[in-house]
Amino acid sequence: MKELMYREALNHALLEEMRSDDTVFIMGEGIAERGGSFKVTVDLLKEFGSQRVIDTPISEASFTGAGVGAAIAGMKPVVEILFSDFTMLIMDQLVNQAAKFNFMTGGAGKVPMVLRTQGGVGNGLAAQHSQSLEAIFYHIPGLKLVMPSTPKDAKGLLKAAIRDDNPVIFLEHKLLYMNKGLVPDGDYIIELGKADVKKEGSDVTIIAWSNMLIRSLAAAEKLEEQGISVEVVDPRTLVPLDKETILESVRKTEHVVIVQEAIRRGGIGSDIASIIQEEAFDYLNAPIKIVAGLNTPVPFNLNLEKIVVPQEEDIISAVQNLVGVYQE
Repeated sequence: MKELMYREALNHALLEEMRSDDTVFIMGEGIAERGGSFKVTVDLLKEFGSQRVIDTPISEASFTGAGVGAAIAGMKPVVEILFSDFTMLIMDQLVNQAAKFNFMTGGAGKVPMVLRTQGGVGNGLAAQHSQSLEAIFYHIPGLKLVMPSTPKDAKGLLKAAIRDDNPVIFLEHKLLYMNKGLVPDGDYIIELGKADVKKEGSDVTIIAWSNMLIRSLAAAEKLEEQGISVEVVDPRTLVPLDKETILESVRKTEHVVIVQEAIRRGGIGSDIASIIQEEAFDYLNAPIKIVAGLNTPVPFNLNLEKIVVPQEEDIISAVQNLVGVYQE
């Protein structure tokens, strides 16, 4: 085990996969000599050269399309889009081509491509650089969706995503890159579709992912001091979703709070709530509570930015209300 930053763990995953498989290459804006805007691809150019670490023009649709074509032809591209907001420029390549190819060829064709990008609020980057758009990809059959919250998960899940024969959307968060954690050395893989119980508890289940997982764990610590035992479940991959781990926790605690940074309307939290409602209704002792972003574009002002997405105190309040009102 080694302590690494989240961005370093991603770098190690790319390095190891590129060393072990010559078909893996990476492409994106400023990822080669500059090492990427978030320093995930630092020093990869030195080892692998410009044929496998490709600086692209500022033309997301063009180089994503090239990645899809390369994947169909047998390569394993890792395409980086600087902000998830910019994926709006590549929806035809992802939704109508990459996601459909295996199905439309009767399983004969594969698209082993990873699309890395990052989203979420942070540092006042305003409405066009701060969105949480995972629900869009969650809705599309044929795409897998990964959202790691820790350095350990970032490494293990990225390596698994690169080895997968399907197109994988790998969504990072801009506020996680500097976070540190212990990461296993060597060929460490986390199977896609396996949730992780980050903290065990008995009174209430919090389901959260990406940066909201970090805030939920901090909230859980403070709730423990108040005598409320909180279990925190991190799905890690939203497609495929590990329903059984989620339902097992719900059956144990009988109270559920789902936390997402994305806006409430049309969100993944609502779909997870519907799954729990359908498959574990008899175990619920209270309505499911969803803590989510407000239905508004993200403001530039830092104080306003903080208001529109869930904070630690919002999670604490939701749990207190749920347990306090319904367990008296």
